[in-house]
Amino acid sequence: MRYTENALNISTIKSYKGIGNDWIVKNIKGNESVETIVGLLNSKIWEKTSVEIFEIKKNDNKTKLLQKLENYCDGIVAFGDDNFPKYRGIVSDSEKPVFIYYKGNIDLLSAENKNIAVIGLLNPEGNIEERERNLVTELVKNGATIVSGLARGCDGIAHQQTLDSNGKTVAILPSALSDILPKSNKELAQQIVEKGGLLITEYGNNSQNQWDLVKRYKDRDRLQALFSDAITLVASYSPDSAKRWAMGEQKLDSGARLAMRFAKNYRIPRAVMYDEEQDKKNPMFDLNRDIIKEKENVMIIEELDDISKIEEKISKTQKTQDFSTNQSELF
Repeated sequence: MRYTENALNISTIKSYKGIGNDWIVKNIKGNESVETIVGLLNSKIWEKTSVEIFEIKKNDNKTKLLQKLENYCDGIVAFGDDNFPKYRGIVSDSEKPVFIYYKGNIDLLSAENKNIAVIGLLNPEGNIEERERNLVTELVKNGATIVSGLARGCDGIAHQQTLDSNGKTVAILPSALSDILPKSNKELAQQIVEKGGLLITEYGNNSQNQWDLVKRYKDRDRLQALFSDAITLVASYSPDSAKRWAMGEQKLDSGARLAMRFAKNYRIPRAVMYDEEQDKKNPMFDLNRDIIKEKENVMIIEELDDISKIEEKISKTQKTQDFSTNQSELF
């Protein structure tokens, strides 16, 4: 398993109570000495630490990582490593990733790579799957790496169609690499790696409870946005779809709304698959319609020719955000 001393240091820093991603981003540049790190920590934490205690914690972390993940994980990268992937969009320090476990080709997250997320329903019906497969095939033909979350339904379709089209795909997980979720897509995860793709997660252990698992899915959706140049919604209910369509108290799948919301907040281009003529009476496109009404930074993919809009928007957004980043560094 590949790792740097910096990655082990970041892992150890994260084990201290009260230390979050925002503190790491503000205080750690990468490759600091343990003495420097301990000094920084002691200016923040109540229960003071020492170089000796830090080294003991680091060695313990290293042993646990190797024992648990050596057969499942190709490496770990952390904030400050030369190959730590650059996030897209404009995001607060507290939401920036600082530590990633990976299996496969980590270079697929490079800023120079064109990554487009494709997400949607767990149980798409009608011709939604066929339309999604055509969409993914066209994106791959145009040189895109497809990002998704390995969930059942639209996520799995996006990954599988990318492989069938001889493309590369990135699966972002809410679970440890040693415990792929959902288990039904474990074989698909293996195929992704075997065909030159990538699996990543922020987690090295199993969730502690249901609340923790829900948070991990939210974190997964955040990374889908941050590591994509654009995010495309195939289809999704809205949170109030059951009420809109008088479908009783049943809970309908609207999980895709989180990744789309993160993309909006981070100013990452969003696209929705939607054909007014055939989709206007289908509740599975409620979220698509809601996003279209927002207008800001949204593209409608009705025909495959519309995919060119995504690439144009990506180019414009990158220029704007590069300019914003350079300006912020002046102050």
